[in-house]
Amino acid sequence: MHLRPRNSDDKAAHWTRPSKFDRNLIVIGAGAAGLVSSYIAAATRAKVTLVEANRMGGDCLNFGCVPSKALIRSAKLAHQMRQASSYGLAPTTPEIRFADVMERVHRIIEEIAPHDSIERYTALGVEVVRGFAKLVDPWTVEIDQGGDGIRRLTTRAVIIATGAEPFIPPLPGLADIGYLTSDTMWDVLRQRPAPPRRLVVLGGGPIGCELAQSFARLGSAVTQIEMAPRLLLREDAEVSEIVRSALARDGIDVLTGHRALVCGTGTDGKWIETEHAGERRRLAFDDLIVAVGRSARLTGFGLEDLGIPVDRVVETNAYLQTRHPNILAAGDVAGPYQFTHTAGHQAWFATVNGLFGDIKRFKVDYSAIPWATFTDPEVARVGLSEAEAREKNIPYEVTRFDLNDLDRAIADSATHGFVKVLTVPGKDRILGATIVGVHAGDLVAEFVLAMKHGLGLNKILGTIHIYPTFVEANRQAAGIWRRAHVNPRLLAMLEWFHRWRRG
Repeated sequence: MHLRPRNSDDKAAHWTRPSKFDRNLIVIGAGAAGLVSSYIAAATRAKVTLVEANRMGGDCLNFGCVPSKALIRSAKLAHQMRQASSYGLAPTTPEIRFADVMERVHRIIEEIAPHDSIERYTALGVEVVRGFAKLVDPWTVEIDQGGDGIRRLTTRAVIIATGAEPFIPPLPGLADIGYLTSDTMWDVLRQRPAPPRRLVVLGGGPIGCELAQSFARLGSAVTQIEMAPRLLLREDAEVSEIVRSALARDGIDVLTGHRALVCGTGTDGKWIETEHAGERRRLAFDDLIVAVGRSARLTGFGLEDLGIPVDRVVETNAYLQTRHPNILAAGDVAGPYQFTHTAGHQAWFATVNGLFGDIKRFKVDYSAIPWATFTDPEVARVGLSEAEAREKNIPYEVTRFDLNDLDRAIADSATHGFVKVLTVPGKDRILGATIVGVHAGDLVAEFVLAMKHGLGLNKILGTIHIYPTFVEANRQAAGIWRRAHVNPRLLAMLEWFHRWRRG
């Protein structure tokens, strides 16, 4: 979360500010936030150095968004082959060539990698340095380049964009049995000729649900364990139930309300023991994926030595500045969201405030942050859910349109899902929108635009949408809202007018 930095009259009293600087900006981390920050700085002709110790592109390219969506697409095609009778075709059992699936995943990473490469950013005017960066004082960054030695650079501003990594719970026996994460699984499973035979996915958030469904569709016997009473806890209960039902249809044994107690090995191989309602259960498995969340990378960068508070994230103010105003943070390491698109969004504010903050500062805008979970069906949201509105005592109205009444969804045999919009009572101002269904991650963009620019449902209703498309569902929801808010006195007057016109 974003917190207000501690006030201090001597924030840099122990250090001497350089009279001149080697760089205008140094960015630590070449993930989404770091790349966007470097790009913007170079575009404004600032002298910028980007430091990365691992892979360019960060988690999204190498371990997260890109490989997972490639895997999801292969898994969905396998599922569609089994369900071909829904389209008047003969169903078939796909031959899962798992090694080829994983090679496709890595090939897609390689195809996208040039977008985030050293060569591209060097051509843009960014100096890219391989190494581990550490803040020595508020204006000096020390870079350990390994065999190339230690390098020190002074800079007017620094952006911490070090990202996050999978959180590993303190589960007894977990380290001994060997486990996978969304970071490690891609290289490990690349060596396998077949998917895991018995797979346990620990976690019921977006990552856990996406991976559980994908591996089930690729032939694994999947058990998903979630300590909370339902999956996707941030979404409304009805959304969680739809996703749970979809996973169950794919053969996944979804165990919500189950607390993992201990792992071990036995005659039947590896096992995990859970507790639910006072009863213990032991499950055998071949592989286990830990997907219980991600934690910010906070250590090793000198933040503590500079007195920069860190808890779950780097503590920043509304301008993404730390207690040293020239040191800023963006992306997963800053919170409060852990999405690639919010990392890029924050990067603009961090960069502009870092380079020009003594002239003009900008508060980061979180008014319309969307996200999606790419299960089948997809789940996408922007703004408030019903549960959040109730928790915050925010009055709201709900307008809902079910996809089973949408022509294109019927034609595509994809009628599972809905569009649900929360509005200010009596007004068309949008407080939030949740979409469940195919292409939900694409469809929500219209509501993001509307919320960002203050457009209400009447504007969506008055906009032409191509027929027949899924995005018509948004206009249909707006139409339902409009019909529910027609003035009855006006209708009575119109009825009288038409009667008078008939003579």
